[in-house]
Amino acid sequence: MLDIDAIAGPVVLDGGLSTALEQQGVDLGGALWTARLLGEEPELLAQAHRAYFRAGARVVTTASYQASVEGLVAAGYEAATARRLITSSVTLAREVRDELVDSQPGLLVAASVGPYGAFLADGSEYRGRYGVPAARLREFHAPRLELLAEAGPDLFAVETIPDSDEAEVLVPLLEDLGLPAWFSYSVRGTTTNAGQPLPEAYAVLAGSRSVVAAGVNCSEQADVLGAVRAAVAATGLPAVAYPNRGGSWDSDTKQWAYGDPLDLGLVETWVSAGARLVGGCCGTGPADIAALAACVARLPGA
Repeated sequence: MLDIDAIAGPVVLDGGLSTALEQQGVDLGGALWTARLLGEEPELLAQAHRAYFRAGARVVTTASYQASVEGLVAAGYEAATARRLITSSVTLAREVRDELVDSQPGLLVAASVGPYGAFLADGSEYRGRYGVPAARLREFHAPRLELLAEAGPDLFAVETIPDSDEAEVLVPLLEDLGLPAWFSYSVRGTTTNAGQPLPEAYAVLAGSRSVVAAGVNCSEQADVLGAVRAAVAATGLPAVAYPNRGGSWDSDTKQWAYGDPLDLGLVETWVSAGARLVGGCCGTGPADIAALAACVARLPGA
């Protein structure tokens, strides 16, 4: 289990699970995204986790971002099988961690919890404001959180949340389970992707007994520093920061044209502003994490 106060220096997270899989030649088309492999080719997920640990990540996130009982049932699985696949996302990552524990002690597994919009698979995970009541969000998130917690991760990675309305549902659910969590919004400039001012959005997390770090992921590198500062100011917690690589979607080729790699020169400014957990998101692969780990090792206090 993560005790962030006991850790000296910044902690390196993994990069985009989807990116590591794409670099293996995996086609991630479909509503389940990386979660499809839980039922079809779990060893490919294991290979991706190994690659990130070996690159220098101390934490890997599970293939549960887009996994839910509802989504897996819609894809043709029985409900019992869907529940087993969700818990297997944690078991798989833990098994990889345990393989490496002798040579790399202190490795951690974070159970990924994506937004409701990821289940919809219609792009609303980047917009928020789903048009559903809070009760619907609780109905969706609670069973998955319980399944993931039962599988024994070290912490939750509640990530790419576009909307503070969703955070208001998630925080009490996390409190009920008592497992530590980092909580990261996706942002644009000074607001969440849903348009809420960052100080107000991060205030939703303030005072939580379960949230141990707050910050930003799957957002432009240029927007990270402001989000880190807002998160630290509003919550008093260490920050988490793992941007994507930027770029644009080519609708003709059906491919993502990634932008520039992570600017390692920015990392020290994020750490100086309070980031204790740093990594990468979509477009960031194991080689990028290896470069980030080397950069972090050179920082003062590392």
